[in-house]
Amino acid sequence: MTIGVFDSGVGGLWILKQLMAIIPGNNYIYVGDQVHIPYGSRSMEEIRDFSEGITKFLIKKGCKLIVVACNTASAASLKYLREKFPGILFVGMEPAIKPAVQISHTGKVGVLATPATLQGRFYLSLVEKFGGQAEIFENTCDGLVEEIEKGNFNSKKISKILDKAISPMLDNNIDTIVLGCTHYPFATEIIRGIVGTRVTVIDPAPAIAKRTKELLRDNSLLEMSKTNGNLEVYTSGDLIKLKDFLDNMFTRSIKLRSIKWGNNLNLNEIN
Repeated sequence: MTIGVFDSGVGGLWILKQLMAIIPGNNYIYVGDQVHIPYGSRSMEEIRDFSEGITKFLIKKGCKLIVVACNTASAASLKYLREKFPGILFVGMEPAIKPAVQISHTGKVGVLATPATLQGRFYLSLVEKFGGQAEIFENTCDGLVEEIEKGNFNSKKISKILDKAISPMLDNNIDTIVLGCTHYPFATEIIRGIVGTRVTVIDPAPAIAKRTKELLRDNSLLEMSKTNGNLEVYTSGDLIKLKDFLDNMFTRSIKLRSIKWGNNLNLNEIN
């Protein structure tokens, strides 16, 4: 069984690591579209086109289930991808508004996400459906994705971006904060340092991994071998920079390759 995972950059690797931990007996193919990062500032139509191109590439590689490990891409394209490729199973990201509101005692919740996510219909529908009487405080954390792409998880710049985003939320008595971008959990240590122990930080990765496992089981595709499968990682960006990132994150053997966008938004592997 081959599972595909994609994101605009390295954020989805956080999801991938969770997937590999609870479903080890599978092959994984990861695509990071780093040449187009950040997705969060692009139009929904453009993101949908990129997502379709990556999906076609993953299907050609034999993926039967694809995790859209990017909140922005999920908001822009998940419904479209399911309609376009009915024979493929998809798991998408969604900001954890429902659980955040459910566990909040103050009725005040913070959400950190990209502009495209916060402005998308899907996110707005979640707030309308599950927000109830809760007060939602949002921030796009401008520049955070780019810093995390550099691997600077504990940099002063990241601390400054997050402090600027979160401090006003704390002043308004939030007690729960949602990480609505897969890049943001890489900065969890700094976030927890800012919010303290009284604020619950919701990382979506464990729930996404659990949902993927359940979907595989429901479709008789779950393989639970204790032996790790193969891991292939493709990037449309800088191969050397991504290799350094992967070396710091994984201890296993990885096949790392470059891909390039061609005509009609097709992805081509570069040997």
